[in-house]
Amino acid sequence: MRKIVINGGRPLKGSVTISGAKNSVVALIPAIILADGIVSLDGVPDISDVDSLIDIMETMGATVKRSGDSLEIDPRGVKDMPMPFGKINSLRASYYFYGSLLGRFGQAIVGLPGGCDLGPRPIDLHLKAFEAMGATMTYEGQNMHLSTNGKRIHGAHIFMDTVSVGATINTMLAAVKAKGRTVIENAAREPEIIDVATLLNNMGAHVRGAGTEVITIEGVDKLHGTRHQVIPDRIEAGTYIALAAAVGEGIRIDNVLYEHLEGFIAKLEAMGVRMTVSEDSIFVEKQDKLKAVSVKTSPYPGFATDLQQPITPLLLKAEGTGTITDTIYEKRVGHVQELANMGADIRVLGSRISYQGPSKLNGTHVKATDLRAGAAMVIAGLMAEGQTEITNIEFILRGYSNIIEKLKDLGADIELIDGAE
Repeated sequence: MRKIVINGGRPLKGSVTISGAKNSVVALIPAIILADGIVSLDGVPDISDVDSLIDIMETMGATVKRSGDSLEIDPRGVKDMPMPFGKINSLRASYYFYGSLLGRFGQAIVGLPGGCDLGPRPIDLHLKAFEAMGATMTYEGQNMHLSTNGKRIHGAHIFMDTVSVGATINTMLAAVKAKGRTVIENAAREPEIIDVATLLNNMGAHVRGAGTEVITIEGVDKLHGTRHQVIPDRIEAGTYIALAAAVGEGIRIDNVLYEHLEGFIAKLEAMGVRMTVSEDSIFVEKQDKLKAVSVKTSPYPGFATDLQQPITPLLLKAEGTGTITDTIYEKRVGHVQELANMGADIRVLGSRISYQGPSKLNGTHVKATDLRAGAAMVIAGLMAEGQTEITNIEFILRGYSNIIEKLKDLGADIELIDGAE
């Protein structure tokens, strides 16, 4: 069993560069299936989700070349075939293959998606959109079969019952080669949606309104190759900003887009965190007294659900009491018991997390219960007195590019240890 071992209590300083957005690239790679030429992506993070997506693309017949943080993908050899169940089941974002395969072949046979267990995350909004565009759904063993029965998928007017990033992107993927116009109302507005729309438009699609509540797509017959720069990862950036405020003695976070983090940064400022925001970087000073605040997640541009867990260890340094309410994923509480095991005064009360600070954390054995909980455990381990061992680290490696190296460069005493050692 692999684990991360941290000897905490060391102040960190220096600079760290944020990688490309995980939540973008997991949609950008499946989107490339729709192209009729070679597509290059720059700024691709070095994470296991990308490794899984490359394996799936190559299994389907794509040619993939990887050099540093760049990917060159030739999708012209992709075949209309059932997706490999084991690989599909390892990551949640595999559902983006539904939309891209429907758009290219008019059918998709894909295993049900995996990923972190954050409670019910149904894909009914995706399926409702596909059905409105002419697809039918049947189950074949562990696979879902979506088909347009030999016809070209057609445009439709679709209203999302709830705001969903995944369903918005998936509908866009299916619509760009559809016959006619598709309108998505109550669309999600996250930066990653704009990033995917930018790639599609650079390939020759006609997507308008991405980043607003109404997206309009005029279907086209062909999409060509292009080159695309992945946006910076706002969740990784928020994680390192929280880490810098918790244990830093002056840390600069580079390759940051402030406008993607306004809701998060406003909450830190309410705590009293001192920062200097520049054009593409944020410098976080060494902090003194912080005051407790309450956090409530909401769809973009509100406080991101993916930053609820990474900010929690920092909240434990603040004086006073506060609550955390996740309106997106109520079951996103796996980090609470692990932090309590480290000595934090924190508990789950109904649908909220309640905490009392400041709490002194002590190193112990903890586990990452999901991706962002894993980030919380890393920050807590850096804050704690003594040694912290984190298991289930595969979750962390799914979403944080070169996290061990980046933290070592800041002065952290941290190691990734393989089970054989």
